[in-house]
Amino acid sequence: MVDQPMIVVRGEAVREVPPEIAQFSVTVSARDKDRQAALSRLAERAAALRAALDDYTDAIERRDTGGIQVRPELKRGGERVSAYVGSVSTTVTVTDFGALGEMLLRLADADQTTVSGPWWQLRAGSRAGADVRREAIADALGRAREYAEAVGAQVDRLVEISDEGAGGGGGGGMMRAAAYGMESADLELEVDPQPQTVHAAVAVRVTITSPTLL
Repeated sequence: MVDQPMIVVRGEAVREVPPEIAQFSVTVSARDKDRQAALSRLAERAAALRAALDDYTDAIERRDTGGIQVRPELKRGGERVSAYVGSVSTTVTVTDFGALGEMLLRLADADQTTVSGPWWQLRAGSRAGADVRREAIADALGRAREYAEAVGAQVDRLVEISDEGAGGGGGGGMMRAAAYGMESADLELEVDPQPQTVHAAVAVRVTITSPTLL
């Protein structure tokens, strides 16, 4: 029995799509020579942060406290403590981009607060990924048919499809904001969501009918 001729082709697709979520990080800090004073101030600022975020429950999908740090600050060349420093970091995931600029300005206006972000992303398992993979498969099958027709044959049977890797959320666009004591009520901040590049590449193996042009 003679094996059927086989063609192996690569298909690829790239698409830019709007981001589905935005994330940013906000960190509140406190420093004082007295340990209890530093802890008390840190707790107050962390509570104020939570209260501010509570005003945007419709825009926020989730928020996660990712890092709490309290450490002594030592004098150079010894173990004597010059001050105590503490910080609390929270990662916020936002779905309402219209409220994002106002939220960032308000949070950055608080004392000893640093805001970093946003980082634009697609959700895990986004529909955009599935769509671009289908396009990559269609591209590969189209190429296989072209190769088969070039030798007077037709695609007969699909043997294998292998994923050569897919990526989403290119760029990870970021804006940094760190502000202290600014009059946020007099400022406006508009953010432009960064398009996400979704890429897929597949290898397709097919058999073809006997060529007639060889």
